[in-house]
Amino acid sequence: MQMFEENSDQIVDQLKLISEQLGDKALLVLKQAHAAGESKRPDAERTLTQARRAVEKAISLLTRS
Repeated sequence: MQMFEENSDQIVDQLKLISEQLGDKALLVLKQAHAAGESKRPDAERTLTQARRAVEKAISLLTRS
């Protein structure tokens, strides 16, 4: 069981990094849309946010006690 926990910790760390990257990219897409004068939330930002939520869910599942 300890081996699973160690591997799980490594995966969680990687997922946290991916979550941050997705959040950064979503924010960048929003900033670009705002700078371009768009008033609607871009589809790319919605997709990135949805992916980030999925990654956060995976983190939550892997860190349950």
